[in-house]
Amino acid sequence: MKISVIGCGYLGAVHAASMAKLGHDVIGIDVDKAKVEALSQGKAPFFEPGLPELLVEGVQSGSLRFSTNMSDASDAVTHFIAVGTPQQKNGSGADLAYVNGAVDALLPHLKAGDLVVGKSTVPVGTAERLAAIVEPTGAQLAWNPEFLREGYAVKDTISPDRLVYGVRRNAGDGLNSKARSELVNSDRSAVDILNEVYEHAVSLGTPLVVTDYATAELVKVAANAFLATKISFINAMAEIAEVTGGDVTELADAIGYDARIGRKFLNAGVGFGGGCLPKDIRAFTARAEELGRGESLAFLKEVDAINLRRRDRVVELVVDALGGSAYQKKVAVLGLAFKPNSDDIRDSPALDVAVRLHGLGARVIATDPEAISNSRLRHPQLAFGSTVEALADADAVVLVTEWTEYKDLDPARVASAVRSPVIVDGRNCLDPGAWRAAGWRYIGLGRR
Repeated sequence: MKISVIGCGYLGAVHAASMAKLGHDVIGIDVDKAKVEALSQGKAPFFEPGLPELLVEGVQSGSLRFSTNMSDASDAVTHFIAVGTPQQKNGSGADLAYVNGAVDALLPHLKAGDLVVGKSTVPVGTAERLAAIVEPTGAQLAWNPEFLREGYAVKDTISPDRLVYGVRRNAGDGLNSKARSELVNSDRSAVDILNEVYEHAVSLGTPLVVTDYATAELVKVAANAFLATKISFINAMAEIAEVTGGDVTELADAIGYDARIGRKFLNAGVGFGGGCLPKDIRAFTARAEELGRGESLAFLKEVDAINLRRRDRVVELVVDALGGSAYQKKVAVLGLAFKPNSDDIRDSPALDVAVRLHGLGARVIATDPEAISNSRLRHPQLAFGSTVEALADADAVVLVTEWTEYKDLDPARVASAVRSPVIVDGRNCLDPGAWRAAGWRYIGLGRR
């Protein structure tokens, strides 16, 4: 199938490369010339395991191309909208300028029988509005939310754990008779086309939910809201554990055995970040207020507040460990990306902690396997270096991104490099016994 992917950022680039891997003929469209040039040469503009290999394979085979010209999408029959929906600059809602712009630019190139597929995370009600714009061309619109995990995005695209299709229940509602006839008589339904796009996953029996626009839009934000709530819940328990002498990790283990709760995402620490969870729960709350149901999602404001409080707590623990002042003390910050296996620093708790410590007068040396370049562009006032450079003569160490190479550090060897063997484990991912046995003062969040 000939496919276009409009927007070649994180979501779009991964989707385009993965679709080409699955055998489709793909054209990626983006307004960023530098990005398009890099992708056309098989170079990923961000770090994502497995993506560079897919890009090279697709570009070299000719099944994957990139362009800044929307007219190059005119031969495609399926068009994926994969642009960003950032938080509004002056509010909590989602900024739909990129989504609206992508659809407007695509409209002149649509033809009867085409399918426009939204993948961007949008406020509920967006698809219904866009369908009224798309359908008069004789094309159809569907909403197919993405569930990518950064670091595993290629796998999640090629072998998803579920597929969700949001389609119009009554094709042609609200259209004039000519447009309705063109739509209803188009060769195939949106479901048929999407099943062909995802033939690999469908053939493997991947769970498929075919629903309406509103439900499909709600699926993604509801999933993110639930995950954010679960993470903030265990962090709230960490706050209680700290004042009672309990251990939040053992607490999580105990309640995690309950099948109704489960152990995943019950890891207390510095909290969540990235380009999805924080802005999505804020946008979801804002949309509920617009719909007159703000009380239904009012709890998400506290979820957000708990999450941000954990960053404060990590900074407090570092300062306390330094004797009450960070001024002129060298602090090694291990991690900058919001999660391992990524160079994404959007709303990163790790980078935030580094910036706050720097603001308190600490001599911060921050390190990360992949995110130093992005961090330097965002915060040039920080000092960056290798893990060895960061640890050398450090007065304190704080681990804020749980990269494997940090979790696997030898505490005895690291002790010989630092000035003072003090470590704040902002992810509760180290073995306290091993570090203490090596002479370290180990400090976790909500741990005994």
